[in-house]
Parts: sequence; C-alpha cells; structure tokens
Amino acid sequence: MPEMPEVEGLVAFLGERTTGRTITRAAVAAIAALKTYDPPISALEGAAISGAERRGKFVVLSCGSELHLVFHLAKAGWLRWYDTLPTTLLKPGKSPIALRIALDDGSGFDLTEAGTKKSLAVYVVRDPAEVPGIARLGPDPLDPSFTRDAFAALLDDRRMQIKGLLRDQGVIAGIGNAYSDEILHAARMSPYAIAGTLDDAEIDRLFAAMQETLAEAIAAAAGKPPADLKDAKRRGMRVHARRGEACPVCGDEVRSVFFADRSLEYCPTCQTGGKVLADRRLSRLLK
Repeated sequence: MPEMPEVEGLVAFLGERTTGRTITRAAVAAIAALKTYDPPISALEGAAISGAERRGKFVVLSCGSELHLVFHLAKAGWLRWYDTLPTTLLKPGKSPIALRIALDDGSGFDLTEAGTKKSLAVYVVRDPAEVPGIARLGPDPLDPSFTRDAFAALLDDRRMQIKGLLRDQGVIAGIGNAYSDEILHAARMSPYAIAGTLDDAEIDRLFAAMQETLAEAIAAAAGKPPADLKDAKRRGMRVHARRGEACPVCGDEVRSVFFADRSLEYCPTCQTGGKVLADRRLSRLLK
C-alpha cells in the first residue's frame, strides 16, 4: 500500500505537471471506485487544476477552492502517468484502470488497481473534509506542530499495541504497515509494546525514529516519477518484506508474524530481546 512518502512523491510529481492544466476528460472505468455523485465526475471537465496536496494517504487535486478530485490508492492501487495519454477506449471490467484523467496538453493519468479485492476510492467534493477518511485523520507526523510532547499525549493511557497505534489513521495520519515496521525497528521496539506503558526514553526514541524514517523516505521519493516510486520504497526497507534476510544492524534473521491479510517484520535481537514472536495464528510466544 502506498504510504506517506510515496503519496508525497506522487503529490509533488502531479503538482509540477498538472497545476495550471485544464481537465478535458474524466472517465470512470470502475464505477465502484467512485464514492460520490454530487458534484458529478463530469464537473471536473473544463476545470483548471490549481494545486495538489497530500492528506494522510489521500491525494487531493484542487480545481480552485470549491472543486476537488480526491483519491486513495488503497492496498493495490497506483497512478500511471502519460506524457501522451492513450486514445484507446476504456472498457469497464476489461482492464485494471479505474479512472482516466485527460489534460489539455495531451498528457494525463490513469488510476489502476490490481487484484480482485477492489478498495481504490475516488471522490469529487467541494471540500476535502467531506471525504470521511480525511475528516477522521489524526495529525500528520511531520507537521511542525506535531512535537514530541504532542506525540506523548497521544500515547498516554492507550492500552493498544504500538504497531497498531502507528497504523491507525485516526491517531496519526499517513503511516501504514511498511513504515510502522521500519519505525519500530529503528526505535528498537517490539511491535507488541503497549503504547501507554512506554517511558520517557522509549517515547524519545520512538518519536525520533518516526521523524527520521519518514523524512528519509520522503527525500528518497523526491523527484521520482510514479513508475519508480514502488521500487524506491522496496530498496529503502530494512526489515519490512525482508523475511529471512539478515538485519542490517545486528545480522540476526528478520522474522515475520502473519495475520489474515498482512504480515509484520521485525528483528528479534534489535526489538524483542532475542525472543521470536509466534505467528498470530498460533496465538503464543515461542520461548
């Protein structure tokens, strides 16, 4: 799933290439992806794009102050950019394309989604806050106002595993499964640590790891076209999706815990005092 750094890279790319351009065509090829009906998708046609921004994992393309195209790429969605947009006719259900946007200079992009589970979401709204997922977002972890003390206040008294808290968009916006693994590895912290029990030193370490991990990933994504962002993300991972490989810090084997639709990766030596966490399907801790 694209997370904050990749979405930030997409926003920068789109902002540079679409700001000032007029949308000439907005075609939905997967009707289930479109979550709104007023304004209609056709309202985008003839509108000039005034800017792009990120809200958590959402991309917002604004056409002035009262019309916005918002999309969330979910787990298997992506953006395919064309300097010259194909002229082929879209056939609903016959390709992975969910939405096509054509611009007045002949360029444009498709939103695509792989797999059978369709979660990509597209909204046309008068205010981005009308999108439920945006309305419930917690603070952005790289916002200057999000200080170490603000972070500590979010953790206070929460009887929640820190891995789940970092992924909860209503608590902190933009972090998903991959970067929560990376942050916890950098912080030398178990994914099962209880948020409300962390001491001051642990909070300091976790906050610094979050800031540094995300800032480094955003820097690595900067200037890259959409086609290169996924590979850049994979190359930057130290533990996520590295099961069976050597931890780059201590050399121990990176391990996984599997859930229904995802997994987490961690280093036992760096994060759990050498203990190997059992697959959650076994519901126990290996001794």
